[in-house]
Amino acid sequence: PASYPVSTGNSKSRLQGSTRSEARSSPIIERQRREKPVREIMILRHAKSSWKHAGKTDHDRPLNERGERDAPRMGRWIRGNELVPDRILCSDAVRARQTLEFVCSAGDWSSEVSYVPQLYLAEPSAYVELLATLPSDVQRAMVIGHNPGLEELVLALSGTSIFMSTACFVHIELPLEDWAGLSLKTRG
Repeated sequence: PASYPVSTGNSKSRLQGSTRSEARSSPIIERQRREKPVREIMILRHAKSSWKHAGKTDHDRPLNERGERDAPRMGRWIRGNELVPDRILCSDAVRARQTLEFVCSAGDWSSEVSYVPQLYLAEPSAYVELLATLPSDVQRAMVIGHNPGLEELVLALSGTSIFMSTACFVHIELPLEDWAGLSLKTRG
C-alpha cells in the first residue's frame, strides 16, 4: 500500500489525516499478494476534544464540534478503503469512546471492542502488551488512544516519526504469524 496524504517513507504504512477540511481520500494501490503472514494494526488518535467544560477532568473531556465532524469522516474513509478492523482496543477516555462511536456509526460498521483503562495516556509498551494477547483469528486490529504514546508506537513499529494530529490514522502491516510475536522491535 501507499501512504496518504503524507508519505511515511515506508511502503507498508498508510497515513490518513483528518483536517478541518474534508479528510483526503486517494485511490488505494491494489494490495500485492503476500508470501509471508501479515497482521495489520491501525492506529487512530482520538478526534479533537473540547476544553470548554469547566470542572471536567482530562479523562472526561468530550469531543468538540470539529471532532464530531472529523471522526465520521474517518469512519467513512476506513470503510471505503476496506480497512474495517476485526478487533478494537480503545482508551476508556470520553473523547476516545466518542471517536469510536462516530467512526463506527458513520462508516456503518462494527467490530468487537474492548475499552481499556490502561490505554489512557499509555506508553507504546502498553499497546504492544495488549495487542500481543489478541487471538490468532484477529487479522486486523485497531487501537484508539492518545499522544504522545501513539506517535511513539508508530515510530517503534514503522521506524518513521510522524506528527499525529487529532483523528489521524496510521495503518501498518506487520510480518507476524501471530500477535504473540509482537514486540516494540517488530517492524512493518
